[in-house]
Amino acid sequence: MAANDRERTDAPRLQVRGIRKAFGQNVVLKGIDLSVSAGEVVALIGGNGAGKSTLMKIIMGIYTCDEGEVLIDGAPAKLGKPAAALAAGIYLVPQEPLLFPNMTVLENILMGFSENEGELKKRLAGHMEELGFHLNLQRKANTLSIAEQQLVELLRGLMRNARILILDEPTSALTFGEVEALFKVMRDLKRKGISMIYITHRLNEVFEIATHVAIMRDGLITLEGPVEKFTKEMLIAGLLPSDAQTQKQGEKAYKPVRYGELKPVMQVRGLSGYGFSDVSFDLYPGEILGIAGVVGAGRTELISTIFGRDKTLSGTVTLDGKDITGLPTKQILKEGINFVPEDRHYHGLFKIRSISSNTTSALLDGSEIGRVDMNRRRQRQITQKYVDDFRTKVVSLDDLIGSLSGGNQQKVVIARSLSTAPKVVILDEPTRGIDAAARGDVYSIIRQLKDAGVAVLMVSSDIEEVVELADRAITVFQGRINGEFSREEITQDALTSASFGIAHERKV
Repeated sequence: MAANDRERTDAPRLQVRGIRKAFGQNVVLKGIDLSVSAGEVVALIGGNGAGKSTLMKIIMGIYTCDEGEVLIDGAPAKLGKPAAALAAGIYLVPQEPLLFPNMTVLENILMGFSENEGELKKRLAGHMEELGFHLNLQRKANTLSIAEQQLVELLRGLMRNARILILDEPTSALTFGEVEALFKVMRDLKRKGISMIYITHRLNEVFEIATHVAIMRDGLITLEGPVEKFTKEMLIAGLLPSDAQTQKQGEKAYKPVRYGELKPVMQVRGLSGYGFSDVSFDLYPGEILGIAGVVGAGRTELISTIFGRDKTLSGTVTLDGKDITGLPTKQILKEGINFVPEDRHYHGLFKIRSISSNTTSALLDGSEIGRVDMNRRRQRQITQKYVDDFRTKVVSLDDLIGSLSGGNQQKVVIARSLSTAPKVVILDEPTRGIDAAARGDVYSIIRQLKDAGVAVLMVSSDIEEVVELADRAITVFQGRINGEFSREEITQDALTSASFGIAHERKV
């Protein structure tokens, strides 16, 4: 018994072994082993879709794993629900703090406790004093900055005696000074023996705050160990597929853009908005311009601002020489820009309408079809054209959009954007959540747009997708463009490095 106790005392604070998880046919985690000991900070890095979020949700009891186990201090833990994870001392500080905006700081922190309020306040004051927090507990949560909200989330965890903290991209919305303040808190927590898993896309931070690093790629841990054993270049190599090629595939089918013979169809100059600043680039007819970068870099905020969904703080956007800066989305559509959103379920589809209604909904301004139930013949003609052109698998044009597979739904969303005959199409994660066969069809559609002279602005977290499709590419890091790549320069290595903040050196 004594030997067993000694073994558990020496065991990692948190350990996951052989974790596997699949959603239908999609295998997300393929046998994950990871551990963090008392006072350690394990930086977990990986591209979008590597499986980081799924692993954290298993540790937090939000998902159950198909195989494998989670151990706390060497003993198997049953974490089938979040309450069990909290009871085991695990707390997740999410990337977007989940506070009740109209409640005070104090109410947000103490919610769910049944102990005496006076004793709870004493404990809270002790934590705040130890960590040097200076927050007015009577402030409403909606008056706090993101950095202050994260401090509240940390206090929530400490008040629940958390011994294992998971911090999900905590610096993505922080200023340099706020990052330094957060790191000071983390160092204090480290000295107190708190174990932390630190999810980040910023490789510089790995070397500044972490004791260990683990790289996830395609559902596996590909590299791990003490930070001092790694360089940035080694981490970048670990993020790349094992068979990553620096040369492009399918060059024979590539139709080059004759930049010297064309004028830009869209020009962005010094554009700043919420989440990005001082962005400038040109977009040409028949060009696919890829925008790469990690989640939280500011890519989606950039294209949403161009499309009139978010407020422009400074700078200009011109379309064929006409200033369209800050115009409402409805007007921007009329001017010749359309948008295919990342989340088709929430922003791209009318779920209780037919395939035909969804395809033609962008034309409902009175000029083409009029009200949704009028001119059904014209509506069906337009829909049938895109069904034929895109090889969309449908039984009837009158079927509800929800009857289609994800890939075929995406084809309908793209068809709707093209029905307005745009000059520019903005694609936000165009193949997110669709299978390989449908992905190939969407690629074919994007190339058709290019061949027809439509300018395509494509945001994609899939580096291979940008390599496959783009004529030029730009990378966004911490809200700014930090790299621009010609067709010849676009490789997985170059884009991955720039997306994680490693300087891009142009060929001479």
